[in-house]
Amino acid sequence: MTRPAKFRLTFAAPAKFLFLLILAALPLLAAACGGTSAIQLDGVEVREYQGKDLSSVATDFEENTIKGPQYIDGESYRLEIGGLVERPQSLTIDQVLDRQHYSKVSELNCVQGWSVNILWEGVLVRDLLGQAGAKPEANTVIFSAVDGYTTSFPLSFFYDKDIIIASRMNDVTIPPERGYPFHLVAEDKWGYKWIKWITKIELSNDPNYKGYWERRGYNNNGDLSGSKYD
Repeated sequence: MTRPAKFRLTFAAPAKFLFLLILAALPLLAAACGGTSAIQLDGVEVREYQGKDLSSVATDFEENTIKGPQYIDGESYRLEIGGLVERPQSLTIDQVLDRQHYSKVSELNCVQGWSVNILWEGVLVRDLLGQAGAKPEANTVIFSAVDGYTTSFPLSFFYDKDIIIASRMNDVTIPPERGYPFHLVAEDKWGYKWIKWITKIELSNDPNYKGYWERRGYNNNGDLSGSKYD
């Protein structure tokens, strides 16, 4: 009886290297598409608010940040507010939160096609700007994050709308993976404008400033009702 031929997969050296590289990358691709286990929260998140169903902070987000989750030490953290201001600020977390709090349900829409509906709690950006005192020539607000991410908005955006920087999501403290200690709730904007791990707010007179993704072709306004790209 003739034995069946043994099957063997062979590669030329470059092809073999590429095959092994793809195998090594598979776990990373799974993580980028939300394939990781649920993150730890400091309490039980609410999943319904005033008749609205809420997404899960722990499981419904997808990881697509530029350098992965950032872990900020709350004790040494300072929020810097500077640029074209009368009174530059360097605020601890408690000092940022030592003002009127606001809660609202807002949907974050990612350009990649997923969205989450979350109950956010935080303080108004315009209250922080008022504490610093915008100079007359200021027309733009630039946000910076600990990982080097930046984005910007017209100053008027924060006076025309009740825009908050949030410290809580679904009634739990924002976990590190979601942007602790502060996440901007940029309502009616695409997700790339919702900067997290905020460390600096700078007032500028440059309305053409472009942040991380905007320099790479995304629309500087980031309006949900407009084009995603310039």
